[in-house]
Amino acid sequence: MRDTTKLIVLIIITLCISSCYNYKNLRLLQDDNKSLPIYENSNYTDYRIRLNDEIIYRLITSDETISKLISPQSGSSSGQSMISYRVHPDGTIDLPFISHIPVIGLTLLEATKVVEDRFKELIPDATIKLSLSNKIFTIFGDAGSGIFPIYKEKLTIFQALAMSGDLSEGTDLRHIRIIRETDKGTRILEFDIRPKSLIDSKYYYVYPNDIIYVQREFSSFYKVNSYSALLGVISFSLSLLFAVLNYTK
Repeated sequence: MRDTTKLIVLIIITLCISSCYNYKNLRLLQDDNKSLPIYENSNYTDYRIRLNDEIIYRLITSDETISKLISPQSGSSSGQSMISYRVHPDGTIDLPFISHIPVIGLTLLEATKVVEDRFKELIPDATIKLSLSNKIFTIFGDAGSGIFPIYKEKLTIFQALAMSGDLSEGTDLRHIRIIRETDKGTRILEFDIRPKSLIDSKYYYVYPNDIIYVQREFSSFYKVNSYSALLGVISFSLSLLFAVLNYTK
């Protein structure tokens, strides 16, 4: 009888203690926690054009007739949209009056130079501006779900997560994952988002077509995040204890 009571009390105490979130472990940008991983700095590398990317171009020339003829814009002046051109399986794109331009594996700056050189064969004063139409990333899981635009260069993981919604207290901060297409195939980058050393590491920046997966911590199922909730757990546990004691009598 006494052993059973002691066991039940021990279980209740353990449950109550483990049911509370340790907010120290939930802090981001920690540099005083020796249990967290330390990530090495990694230089930012420009995105390189991949198969099926959608390219938007803008031609600038003093010849207004040619500019209107080759203009990629369509629609009314109040709401113009840009026509995009897909990168073919052979790594090239076809633009008006110019075809088979090799761009795969190039940065946007490098591709701009290649396209501009081809246009200058027809239009000596041509200036070209290139951009990606599919400059987006995807998030799903505990941080929300959606497809969002990369609105700036060097978009960080913190900015990306903020766009989809705040991280909850039950989020598994130790195992954030980025699914990324590379020249060597699909890679899954897994990291702990809490250490300060994450800044400027290889996990810090979000690239076009990245998929970010944020999972929920398994133990969050029985954890509470407020004193009122904790009191509810304690009250329920005590009621359970008294019920067991009455039953054993």
